[in-house]
Amino acid sequence: MPRSFVAGIGFDAVNSTEAVSRVENFLSGRVSLHEKARSAWGSMRAKTKFFLVTPNPEMVIAAQTNSAFKKILNTADLAVADGIGILWGSYFLHLKRRNFFTLLASLFSVIFHSRKIHSVLPERVTGVDLFPRLLEVAARRKKKVFLLGAASGVAEKVKAKMEARIEGLEITGVYAGSPAESEAEEIFQRIEESEAEMLFVAYGAPAQEMWIARYLPHFKKVKFAAGIGGAFDFHAGLIARSPRFLRALGLEWLWRLIRQPSRFPRIWNATFRFISLVWRSRKV
Repeated sequence: MPRSFVAGIGFDAVNSTEAVSRVENFLSGRVSLHEKARSAWGSMRAKTKFFLVTPNPEMVIAAQTNSAFKKILNTADLAVADGIGILWGSYFLHLKRRNFFTLLASLFSVIFHSRKIHSVLPERVTGVDLFPRLLEVAARRKKKVFLLGAASGVAEKVKAKMEARIEGLEITGVYAGSPAESEAEEIFQRIEESEAEMLFVAYGAPAQEMWIARYLPHFKKVKFAAGIGGAFDFHAGLIARSPRFLRALGLEWLWRLIRQPSRFPRIWNATFRFISLVWRSRKV
């Protein structure tokens, strides 16, 4: 199925269960011809690596002025919509009439008629939610895991919590590190020595995606990698998530703004600036 594009960034029309299934199918060797053909790593050959990205509105904005980042997002093996804004943008850009009035109507639909905005991309699929489900896949498929990124000590907390929660999960390496070039050789060696086949990186975008794109093809053991932003902080219990009803209404940004006013510039990008970007891209 072709991807749906929002401001030049492609998204796969999958829900969370389908996203997890694609990863598990790859790890078990069940990959369709279509997936082989679209693979950035193996062309028509069987894929040996799988790169998952979770673009949100901020990342779409960043990709407008970072061509390398844009290429990485568009050549990843799976790109899921991490943000209600992405669902809205895909819906608006598929309307036959894209004028100021349909723009306002589509924005009202986010809260008052949310089914409409799920008509192109079926579901918001966040890195926070995918992460534990992919760890369950690792446990079922007996794949070792490495956690890279976040502040010192955070990945260790995630390891302890997840191994206690998921029977059979084996996280063989954790390291904070940084995406700095000076640390790359040491980090690469740590991951290789862990014999992990699944790698989760929490450096924040675009650093985590650019790091993965550069080094994933060179790992001997790592088969799957994903950049998951602040997921480690959430699962370590350092950040409280917004109530479910606010997430359903697309108002998670408001919760974050109330709790962390310092996030205003990021929230401005993810809401008002993103809306402006989608509006400008309607004729492209």
